Amino acid sequence: MSLFGDGLDAAVQKSFTRPAPKSAPAQMRYLVKQLKGTKPVAQMLRISQRTVERYVKGQIKKPRPDLAARLEREVKKRWQPQIRARARQRAATTGGIVIDTRARIGYTAPVGTTDDARLRHLTVALPPQYAARLFDAQQAGAADQQLRDIAAEALKEVYFQDSGRRAGSLEEVRFTDIEHVEFDL
Repeated sequence: MSLFGDGLDAAVQKSFTRPAPKSAPAQMRYLVKQLKGTKPVAQMLRISQRTVERYVKGQIKKPRPDLAARLEREVKKRWQPQIRARARQRAATTGGIVIDTRARIGYTAPVGTTDDARLRHLTVALPPQYAARLFDAQQAGAADQQLRDIAAEALKEVYFQDSGRRAGSLEEVRFTDIEHVEFDL
């Protein structure tokens, strides 16, 4: 599970204009249409092609919990791609992104200052360039650690240094023990 990647996906999904299909047969029909056949859907979901066909016909309605989760994840990943792209573009060019997190945050600073990491709850609006970097890294398949590093750099710049108005000698922000992280566009 990718905490940051899932958080970014959830933020983008809030911009959907229509709800994604809810029932398993409707989700299966959507995936069959998107992937142009039952065979690719069966391979992606790791089930038989015959099972996919039975969902499409409505002969099976209730999937096992693990299949239901995979099905919902795959549908949401593909749902309304233009709206998803527009939301990312808007965040990366004009709107920016808001991060709400409760985590242990500390920093590396010169001797004589307090740099102990402590649990903080922050809600910070990040400028568009950080939204762009987060989305670009996510699109490139970045690991959760890389996304965390970008977010830590953004918090250093925006929250701790106030865009260059204070804490100029701050070197690095450590972002650990994350209890929760949410993004909003």
